[in-house]
Amino acid sequence: MTDSAPPLDFAFEARVSVAEPTDYGLTPRGFRRRIVPITGGTVAGPRLRGRVVPGGADWQTIRPDGVWELDARYGLEADDGTPIAVVNHALRHASPEVMQRLSAGETVPPEAYYFRGTPRFDAAAGPHDWLTRTLFVATGERLRDVVIIRVFAVG
Repeated sequence: MTDSAPPLDFAFEARVSVAEPTDYGLTPRGFRRRIVPITGGTVAGPRLRGRVVPGGADWQTIRPDGVWELDARYGLEADDGTPIAVVNHALRHASPEVMQRLSAGETVPPEAYYFRGTPRFDAAAGPHDWLTRTLFVATGERLRDVVIIRVFAVG
């Protein structure tokens, strides 16, 4: 048995365009719920190129400890027309001041906050079914109306 970590290989970057969130307020369980519509975007990288299909959403749970649990579900379309479904579970957190700035739509340097995810993909048999046989981790960066997701295959 070895103690070495598996390698990470950059697969692609998704620039996901988003609309203004709807805030559903504080739930009886003590967290806030927000839903952010996904309106489109682009996918580019060495392993996948295409577009983000409009119509998905990021369901956000804001916990009392300040951690945001993100559950984004949306579609991609590869350049060859292959549809790919995405489910990305992520966590985002930082100091209360940084989180407030992000919530207000300000651009904050990505090193000022933690934003990591574990995307899963569904694609039919064919040139992109490697996505269904590979584990991935992702980093995130939140801009005013775009979320940049950099996806890495775990080797």
